[in-house]
Amino acid sequence: MHIPDSEFDPDDNYASGFAPDMEVDEDAGTEVLVWQLLLLINPDDEETALQQFGAWQDATADAGEDEFEPAWVLKDIIDWKSGFQVHDDDAAAFVESINELVARWNLQLDWDVEDASDAEFLASANVPDLLHVAYDALRAYGYTLWVWETGTETTAGWIALSRDDEAMRAIAPALGIEVRPGGLA
Repeated sequence: MHIPDSEFDPDDNYASGFAPDMEVDEDAGTEVLVWQLLLLINPDDEETALQQFGAWQDATADAGEDEFEPAWVLKDIIDWKSGFQVHDDDAAAFVESINELVARWNLQLDWDVEDASDAEFLASANVPDLLHVAYDALRAYGYTLWVWETGTETTAGWIALSRDDEAMRAIAPALGIEVRPGGLA
């Protein structure tokens, strides 16, 4: 594993939240922005952020910054640990992935049904509606469900602390990742 350079001081890289009026240096290197994003999507879990950052460095070591899209490299690194990507018509995978992600914080979401794994419920559920349910449930716990526009027939995203919403709105676009809160249609 590669440990971040000295410029990646975890105490100085937004690990404890962003000021509401903060500005992100959009000219900052991709690695700096990736590190900041990993801290946001791994709240209070710097060890996981470090592991994912090492995987990022390994995956991009031989490529120039113009040779890859950060969102797709990150997706592979964070999938089912700090993020998700499911087919738009796979409600079961969406519920399972979100339940897996929130288990990190010992949370259980109320999916507005007695058993969210019930086949009948999942057959009639759709991912956009479930996004709204998960978004609302997470907001009650102080988290925001974020979705990034993949340009494919998939839904992908991650969860961060609600106090870091403005930071997410600044960092993700600086990486070329178009995000929106999961509660927005």
